[in-house]
Amino acid sequence: MLINQELCIGCGQCVPYCPVNAITVTNRKAHINAELCVECSCCKRSRVCPKNAIEQDHLEWPRAVRSVMSDVFTVFEGTNVSGRGTEEMKTNDVTGRFRPGWVGVAVEVGRPIAAATFRQVQEIAMTLASTKLVQFEPCNPITTLMTDNTTGQFKEEILDERVYSAILEFSVPMEKLPDVLELCGKAASKTQTVFSLDVCSVTTDDQHAKVAQIIRDAGITTLRPNGKVNLGLGKPAAQF
Repeated sequence: MLINQELCIGCGQCVPYCPVNAITVTNRKAHINAELCVECSCCKRSRVCPKNAIEQDHLEWPRAVRSVMSDVFTVFEGTNVSGRGTEEMKTNDVTGRFRPGWVGVAVEVGRPIAAATFRQVQEIAMTLASTKLVQFEPCNPITTLMTDNTTGQFKEEILDERVYSAILEFSVPMEKLPDVLELCGKAASKTQTVFSLDVCSVTTDDQHAKVAQIIRDAGITTLRPNGKVNLGLGKPAAQF
């Protein structure tokens, strides 16, 4: 993103709309710090600029990856899905990816203000993959940016690109969830950014309750249940 200096009047109305504090006003003009900007386009979509001075400049690779992972309206060409995750995270059990006896795990690295670089995402991904327990979801846009989805290593040219957040996704057998949670604890102790942990489970045979107990037994007490209900509008692509 950039601000047309000829049009800008320095009113500062755009400043609070930047989730990563990349906009400042100096010498009666607003400026976007290109290093901090994650290309989410929140400032432009807010339409608060009275002079329409906020513009989207042309993004080349690898900077273009910032928009893919930060702007919810950017559709990733590899999956045809907007946003940072797979359709499964959006439509619940339609694809049948999360099945009885297994749990889906998502680690969302970065958030507003904090954001994250792919170097930080890689650090967490490699920690998760270190025991060969985790193999990252191939349909996730983040995974396609890796050089190897079994090691968590990313392409060298994107490591210093900064994004709003990045979601690492994978599935493991339910009995392996304690090991995954331990790995997440190790990753949390080393990272310089923040991440949230999501665990997805079917409700068959009270599996969701069993998974919740595993999480509590791991010492995670801030469990916040969320539910999505598929109203029968989709047909599972896989049968249990």
